[in-house]
Formats: sequence, C-alpha cells, structure tokens
Amino acid sequence: PRHMDSVLDILDSLESPTRVGSPGTAAALGRSLGICSTPGCRAVLGDPPGTPERPPSLTPGQWQLLTELLRHDPATPEMGVVLAPDGSTVALGPLLAGIEAGLRAGGFGRPLPTLDPPADPLLAVTIAEALGTSFLLAQGSDNNATALGPGGCWDDVENPQNYTLRGPPSLVPDPVAIGAMDGVILGARLAQGPLPVVELLRGYYGTGNGSEAGRPPSSYRRRDFGALAGRGRLEKEVAAILGVLRTLSPTPEFLRDVGTQEVAAVAHWAAREFSEHYVECPAIMPRCLWGARPYRGTPALLRLPLGSVFLHHTLEPAQPCQTFRACARAMRDMQHFHQDTRGWDDIGYSFVVGSDGYLYEGRGWHWVGAHTKGYNTQGFGIGIVGDFTATLPDPDTLALVRDELLPCAVHSGHIWPDFTLHGHRQLGHTDCPGNALFQEIQHWPGFQ
Repeated sequence: PRHMDSVLDILDSLESPTRVGSPGTAAALGRSLGICSTPGCRAVLGDPPGTPERPPSLTPGQWQLLTELLRHDPATPEMGVVLAPDGSTVALGPLLAGIEAGLRAGGFGRPLPTLDPPADPLLAVTIAEALGTSFLLAQGSDNNATALGPGGCWDDVENPQNYTLRGPPSLVPDPVAIGAMDGVILGARLAQGPLPVVELLRGYYGTGNGSEAGRPPSSYRRRDFGALAGRGRLEKEVAAILGVLRTLSPTPEFLRDVGTQEVAAVAHWAAREFSEHYVECPAIMPRCLWGARPYRGTPALLRLPLGSVFLHHTLEPAQPCQTFRACARAMRDMQHFHQDTRGWDDIGYSFVVGSDGYLYEGRGWHWVGAHTKGYNTQGFGIGIVGDFTATLPDPDTLALVRDELLPCAVHSGHIWPDFTLHGHRQLGHTDCPGNALFQEIQHWPGFQ
C-alpha cells in the first residue's frame, strides 16, 4: 500500500546497521531517483548521483514502490505521495529533500553551500523554490492558473493504492505543501544532531492508519511549521531563492525579464496565500477520505456569506476522537444515523471537529445543512465530537474552532465579519452543545 508504513519498512531495511545502512542512505537514494530535479534544489544539494541499482536489502517489490514514489514528474505529482497515519497525504520528494538538508546542516555528509544572495537551504529545497516558481508562473498565465492545490482522494484509505487530484495541479498541490512542511520540521530537528531517519519518522507520524490512542506530532504540522517559518520569514526566503535562481547560468526561463520589485511582490503574495491556506487555517478532511456515502436527493445551495455559526456537540459518540481512524469512523456512524434513522439526505453538520486536529467535511461551505431547525440557511452548523455536558474539549480543539476556523471563515468570505455565534440550545429545545461547552463559548468573539 502507498502508506507511510510501507515507506518506513523500506527505510528500516536501508538504514539497518547490520546491512551497512546509515541515516543518509534514503535521502541520497531519493536524490539519485530524481526528487531534486529543480535548479534551486540542485544548487543546494548538488547534482544527483548516477542511476542507482536496487540495494540488496530491498525486495524487488519494495524497490519498485520506492522508484515509483521518488521519480519526479511534474505532470503526475500524485504518483509520489503516500497516506500518513494522521490522514494527510504526503509527497515524499520535499520531505526527503528537507531530511537531507537537515542531516547535512547537522554535520552528517558534505557541508551545505553558502548561497548568494543568502538563502536558507532547508526552506529552499522544501517549499521556497516551489512556491516562488508556482506563483511566478501563475502570475504570467493567461488562463487564471492556480498556484496552490488542489487536494485529492484515495481509492481506499485502508489499503491506499491510487491517489487522484480533484482538479488541475499547481506546482504546490496539497501533498507537496504537506511534505514540504514536514520536511522543514524534521530537517530542523536533524540539524540539531543526526539520528536514524526511520526512528524520527516513526515518532513523528506514528504507525498504522491512526490507530494509536492519541494524536501523532504530525497533526500539529501547521502550528510547528508556522513557528519555524511564519509569513514574514517565508516571504524573505521565497525572494531569496528567486534571487539565487537569477544568478544561475542559464537563468530559468520563467525568471527572464523579471525585475527585483516583481520578485518582491510575488514573494509577498506567495507567502500570504500559503500561510493563510496551510498555516493559519485548519486542515479539512474531505468527504472522500472519511468514507462518506453519497448525498441523497438534490442539495440546496447556500447564499454566501452567512451571518451565523451554530455550535453543537455530537453527544454520540460521547468520547472525543483523537485519531484519524476514530474520527473517520465517528463520521460514518453519524452519517448512517442521520440518513437511516433520521431520514435526512446526509450528515446534518456543515463541519465536524475531531480532537485529532482536523475538521471533517459534512455538508461543507456551500450546501444547506440539517443542524439547527429553522436556521439551516442562515448559518453553518459546527459539531465537536464528544459529550461536553460536564467536561470541555481539550484546549487545542477549542483553539482550533475559536482561533482558526472562525477567523478563516471570515477571511475566506464564508461568514460576515460581524457574524453571530450561538449554542444550539439558544435556537431549539435541546441541551446541546452541553453545559460545559455552552459556558465556554459565551466568552468567544461573536457570541450573542
């Protein structure tokens, strides 16, 4: 399966001391297979070694999977991705490039070059070059090309084999953004001192399809990446690597006739868009990833922006879900109950919030829900998984709704800046969203 577990098994075989492996083996192999094919990446990490042969420690099947995952082809970015235990889809190219840059910064292998103009090698090989290139090309396009996204869907999250993007790819589709953020976080860790890469990855992602008791560190990637490369730093590094590319001979075609002011403007635009989308706003698990049934009937379109947000607790399941597997199962159970017992067209909520750090798409931003009788066309219904009669969701989950979801819904134009926030009980005969949670939200912006 194209799951991170499969990659970890391969890395285990490559790095095993009994097989004369080392922490840099996987990164070097990745570079020789093509993960570092862009001018900026080569300026930092060097030209790739020759075409490798299958290491004796890998089976033919493992070698075939690894070469498929690491052969870089911009036309098919979905080929180089795997499903991680937290439910996110990770491109291995920027992840391994960040790991190699981190190892070399930490003293393992050849020293990294000093770039002119000065640029951070770790950010250059993970996200800065891809971001700057993508936004420059989008700016010069005549057909409204996008510079970020899209996301995509797996055929089967239990046995992922095929990933399909849900639209035309940019140079930074969602898996590349996620792999780049992980590459920065893990590369920064390795720069402090080398350790076995497989050990680092296993600790970061966990194992299995999110079957552990709690959240893996990878589910905090947005917060951790933001701490390392906030919007201002990212803007500086995008401008810096574009400056480096202009000094190369030959200068890349897309940078010819581009002046310093235009580079600065593109860097500002790219950093703002990336930060808003991938750092400051919460990640949303699409319906295809949690295994949603189709909508029954014809959904009714909302007229955006809306004026209200209605907060709920799910009550059942009563326990907060802390892993992708548990939250996806909770979503399926709720949808079955709403469709089969209540007779509704679909799961009622617009979005559901897990304690695994993710929003789960229900009716979504555009379709009328079935969450707050008499008010479904006036606001979004947000359910938090759990029973919050006597206890609160954990602080991270509260912050996800209060400090990320609500401001992002305003910035993206889905709700008015002067929106009102209500607990479900204010608009119907119910105890929802539970006494403890209702007391908490009375201190939130917009509560009325």
